[in-house]
Amino acid sequence: MARYLRHHSRRGRNNRTVRIGRAMSSYFEKLDTTGSVMLVQLWKVWGDLMGEMAPLARPLGHRGTKLILAAEDPMIMQEAQFLAPMILEKVNGYFQQEVFDKVVFELLNGRVPLDGEIRPEAPEPPRKLKKPEKLGGLEKELDPDSPIGRCYRAYRRMFDKS
Repeated sequence: MARYLRHHSRRGRNNRTVRIGRAMSSYFEKLDTTGSVMLVQLWKVWGDLMGEMAPLARPLGHRGTKLILAAEDPMIMQEAQFLAPMILEKVNGYFQQEVFDKVVFELLNGRVPLDGEIRPEAPEPPRKLKKPEKLGGLEKELDPDSPIGRCYRAYRRMFDKS
């Protein structure tokens, strides 16, 4: 169901009805002085814009006129440096103006990129604990109700299960 808003212009106060989505988008564009709305559009089309390179250099953000991209691997990051002029050309071409003048690459290091794609990682296999040779014998020396005594009992139970 479409929602509508009655819009009054300042000069002559013309009454006209506009869709609320259209009115809100123009309202938010006026509030956006840093160009963030424009950047959100870029992040949404990042995969289509960059093509095969999109998974290698993923958007992290910007600092002023520097575009910050992330790579998962130092080798990929080094190679992507050579493609920075091409990336700048494509991004600025998308905006049809020079928004960025430099591309900076950083390692992803577990951060979530702004294109919203979180790559599934293989779950870590459960580690097999090696039982210490001299485990046990401290129960008589430790107070069983103390935090250290309870912790020691829990530690022993880890090896009793295997």
